[in-house]
Amino acid sequence: MGLFATNIRSISSLPLTILNTIIIFAYTAEQKDSMATVTDHMANERTYLAWVRTGITVMALGFVVAKFGIIIKELVPDAQSTSYHFSSATGIVLVVAGGFLQIMALRSFLRNKKSIESGNFIPSSSGVVAAGIIILLIAVLLIAYMLITL
Repeated sequence: MGLFATNIRSISSLPLTILNTIIIFAYTAEQKDSMATVTDHMANERTYLAWVRTGITVMALGFVVAKFGIIIKELVPDAQSTSYHFSSATGIVLVVAGGFLQIMALRSFLRNKKSIESGNFIPSSSGVVAAGIIILLIAVLLIAYMLITL
């Protein structure tokens, strides 16, 4: 499984007799590369799952906002028609944005997986920038919704 080796940095201050009795298993270079690849894949998967949760949350928010417009229409029949129409439109935009985040997350996951397996990882910030712009647009849309419905 491993090779017998000593880690000179951590135990160089110990007396030589103790050094002779300590056995430290060190992984071979191939095993270390394999472990690094495994941890890279696991980190890639954790990042993907975080983006999936974010997308689901944005879609759920869109659903709630869209249904809120219907509730306003039912509870207050003489409410402005723009209020619940804008609510429905905002909810639909949020659901679409959440779906777009899902697609971006999958694309990024697959691209990172391929580059990790090839050993040629080149980070890309385009997905993060796009997600940031989407979230900024969602914030602006919700602020506009709140101002219109107040």
